[in-house]
Amino acid sequence: MNALTPKQIVKELNRYIVGQKNAKRAVAIALRNRWRRQQISDAMRDEIVPNNIILIGSTGVGKTEIARRLANLANAPFLKVEASKFTEVGYVGRDVESIIRDLMNSAVNMVKLEQEKLVIDQAKKMAKQRLVNLLFPGNSVKAERRQSKEAEERYKRNRAKILDKLEGGELENRYVELDVPEENFPMMQVFGPIGLDDMGSNIKDMLSNVLPSNKKQRRMKVSKAREILIDMEVQNLLDRDEIIRIAKDRVENNGIVFLDEIDKICGNERSAGPDVSREGVQRDLLPIIEGSTVSTKYGSVNSDHILFVAAGAFHVSTPSDMIPELQGRFPIRVEMDKLSTIDFVKILTHPKSALIKQYQALLKAEGVTLTFEKLAIKVIAEYATEVNTKTEDIGARRLHTIMTTLLDEYMFEKVKGRTPNGELKITPEIVKEKLSEIADDQDLSRYIL
Repeated sequence: MNALTPKQIVKELNRYIVGQKNAKRAVAIALRNRWRRQQISDAMRDEIVPNNIILIGSTGVGKTEIARRLANLANAPFLKVEASKFTEVGYVGRDVESIIRDLMNSAVNMVKLEQEKLVIDQAKKMAKQRLVNLLFPGNSVKAERRQSKEAEERYKRNRAKILDKLEGGELENRYVELDVPEENFPMMQVFGPIGLDDMGSNIKDMLSNVLPSNKKQRRMKVSKAREILIDMEVQNLLDRDEIIRIAKDRVENNGIVFLDEIDKICGNERSAGPDVSREGVQRDLLPIIEGSTVSTKYGSVNSDHILFVAAGAFHVSTPSDMIPELQGRFPIRVEMDKLSTIDFVKILTHPKSALIKQYQALLKAEGVTLTFEKLAIKVIAEYATEVNTKTEDIGARRLHTIMTTLLDEYMFEKVKGRTPNGELKITPEIVKEKLSEIADDQDLSRYIL
């Protein structure tokens, strides 16, 4: 992160996301500020809190994608949750503290994968030696080797031959017997009230430390045994305490939580009813967002410096409908731009994983080269704009429904034999033929597009 300035962060985001200049600018500054904070002395560092952000815009304009790509760019623990899942404790829904628990779980898995890559080469060497021991144990000649130097030399030569054959792939189909550890409680699951999300896994961890692990001898091919042995050696080489320490540090200093649908818990409710109050949900979320210490199965985690990026359409309510305390915790508000026809054209073609590139890759798997005329792409974008205007505006997600309808026949039938040289060119005429009738019929477009 020390090499990425806000301008470079925006440039990286532009590779995947079209438009939304203001939103990219806001998150880029927030991300850079995290690095800046790390360079400050301890006394001042603790006083600097992240400027949480609210992204305001309808569905499909890129709110989630911006947060996800930002986390990938920073290699930071990331969690996407929906605010509507959290309700007042004692009713229905999940405990808000599970946000931090899930974020910590994500961080531990991330660090574990990184550590596994560091020790994988050593684990492969150790697994290879264990395979040689399984193929040529040498127990029967152990006593003879102690008494005879010649027997020792012969043992080493035979072992070297086995190793050469193993490296040459000659023994892949040979069978060996291997002791594989079994989980003591594979089907254990505990259901409890809210706040006990980790109860089942905690009990399993405690019991696994108390009770000895069972091992079962299995007969398998060398190729399969190698995979199991490498995995076993990797787990033996990992330092669990160090993984937890690194993960906790990343969560507390670099963690990003994307809180979607925050508008669903806003609104001025005066009528009484059976529903759980939205204001109650906001008050439950407030301690986590403003900073508190949460108990997890990996120890206590502090949420003071976790960056929260909230998002919502705010069609019915506005950010000012949130309780004042929560509003104060989201000082930066960015209104997302609505997507135009030009934006849809860019979304279809520009990003690294653009939708057209995805369908080209899918059909390439069957030997079909899919191409689009420039005008055809423009017509697709115009249909997306038109349908979004007539029906619900679902932003860029409309392109998925239109592309699926457009290419439905080609994805269902085998195209290779019916096209010259295995090429399939989509023209404006084909687009209009497939989509014009559906787009004109409002009832059809509502259900199909």
